[in-house]
Amino acid sequence: MTDPIADMLTRIRNATAIGHKRVDVPVSRLKNEIARVLQREGYIRSFGMVDVELKKGQQARSMIRIELKYGSRGEKVISGIQRVSRPGRRVYCGSGDVPPVLAGLGTNILTTSQGVMTGREAVKVGVGGEVLCNVW
Repeated sequence: MTDPIADMLTRIRNATAIGHKRVDVPVSRLKNEIARVLQREGYIRSFGMVDVELKKGQQARSMIRIELKYGSRGEKVISGIQRVSRPGRRVYCGSGDVPPVLAGLGTNILTTSQGVMTGREAVKVGVGGEVLCNVW
């Protein structure tokens, strides 16, 4: 797999489109931090580490289990999630150049020298970085 972050976002996008309550993604430190930001911003209910046995007799594999969030009548909290910076085309922005998502209604997630954070937090701290994804 060449882009594990895109795989994570696609799994979340597909699970919300179908209406699943949870989705499992392979573990990495960056994916864990992205899930932490999504939970802090209210896009997902919770996340945690679990060991999942993929096939009978195989060794259990660590996964991040993401509990998805829906409204009171089943409406999706995540209506869209988009990968911005890809391995073939990295997208960087300075602290004053962080692009708004849906005129401020969405959130972009950046990886900076201070860690993974939202675009609004990066502007407050005064750092720029790589724009990983947009969520709305």
